[in-house]
Amino acid sequence: MAENTIHVMMVPWSAFGHLIPFFKLSIALAKAGVHVSFISTPKNIQRLPKLPSTLSHLVDLVELPLPSLDKELLPEGAEATVDVPFEKIQYLKLAYDQLQHAVKQLLVNQLPDWIICDFSPHWMVDIAKEFEVKLIFYSVLSAVEVAFFGPPVTRKARISLESFTVPPEWVTFPSSVAFRRHEAIALYAGANEVNASGVSDFERLDKITDASKAVIFRSCYEIEGEYLNVYQKLVGKPVIPVGLLPVERPEAGIVDGSWCKISEWLDKQASKSVVFVGFGSECKLSKDQVFEIALGLEVSELPFLWALRKPSWANNDHDSLPSGFNDRTSKRGLVCMGWVPQQEILAHPSIGGSLFHSGWGSVIETLQFGHSLVVLPFVIGQPLVARFLVDKGLAIEVKRNEDGSFTGNDIAKSLRQAMVLEEGEKLRIKTREAAAIVGNLKLHQDHYLAAFVQFLKNETWNQIRS
Repeated sequence: MAENTIHVMMVPWSAFGHLIPFFKLSIALAKAGVHVSFISTPKNIQRLPKLPSTLSHLVDLVELPLPSLDKELLPEGAEATVDVPFEKIQYLKLAYDQLQHAVKQLLVNQLPDWIICDFSPHWMVDIAKEFEVKLIFYSVLSAVEVAFFGPPVTRKARISLESFTVPPEWVTFPSSVAFRRHEAIALYAGANEVNASGVSDFERLDKITDASKAVIFRSCYEIEGEYLNVYQKLVGKPVIPVGLLPVERPEAGIVDGSWCKISEWLDKQASKSVVFVGFGSECKLSKDQVFEIALGLEVSELPFLWALRKPSWANNDHDSLPSGFNDRTSKRGLVCMGWVPQQEILAHPSIGGSLFHSGWGSVIETLQFGHSLVVLPFVIGQPLVARFLVDKGLAIEVKRNEDGSFTGNDIAKSLRQAMVLEEGEKLRIKTREAAAIVGNLKLHQDHYLAAFVQFLKNETWNQIRS
């Protein structure tokens, strides 16, 4: 390793919606010649995508065993949020916090130039201060979401739940980005609640943000410019978009056998005709929700490919869907139970639209290929991203009732508008235009990421504009 090589330590939270963006940034930094130490637990690192062999000398995947708790609190082998039900995540945070001793020892041995940190390891602030290592907060949430909440001072001034159902006063341009009341109730309770770890999510976030030299986003000015600028004014420190880190188009023949059946089916479908339906591993859908989605797909009469993990309430794969659903839709639909190669599916020319939760990482993956977006948000900041996409003319949001429930008919209506009806043509044009920005590898790696690497080298930030 060259003596003048920048060395950063990555400390992500143990959820794959966080691990993957940190891993993508690690690869992008390594391509720019930065040495990265990526810290997580053995099982999490084993489940990451394969590291490109050409970068293995620059990326160290450091496995630190997760301290164990009583099996009644945290099941043996559970190392990420996907491994536990929602109510057990607080105990995962408790175990995660106990990693601080091993992380501190690693830092003493390596003394990196920078720590790039997630919201969760609030204890990194004291460790970084003790050893005079500079800290950066990497938000895996969009600038839209983080700007909506604002930094601690402005957020704490919004004491009423109703204040989260309208755009904040510091957003001075037209915006419909806000929570519905039922969403605000769930979010407000969860984020402020002191869990078994003794530290709420907002307390973690605030401590990391305050101590950081900069805040970085997986973003770009072409997509989120207004919100990046708003947040820059609020925090008064460098707010740096590192680019969208889009995936390079998958090479043929590099995925496992599950792709063969899916690929053969997709090859038989018309170009841009198929809706991909996927809500990821972290989104735990109820029986009513799954059955309404199924009804929507059936009523829409559109070709679809549905990636569905067996829900906890189902005894087997067959119980996961309404009786007779597969028989009634088999001529135009394919349901894949369990893991699927999502990037390869989204890159296939038969895919024309996507029904999903509007998580920021999935938005980037889907827009990269110019698909029409139909969004059905569920947790954390997903509703904010959904409304942002609608504001930008890039998505249709499925209508919900006041209690948050939705119907299959509303799903069908949204899908048909996005995919085939004349009233959705503007949406289809907009998403194709967005694909040229989101999928521009040169823009994100050579422009945005390169500017961030310069910041790592000299700690000066001249706000770039494309």
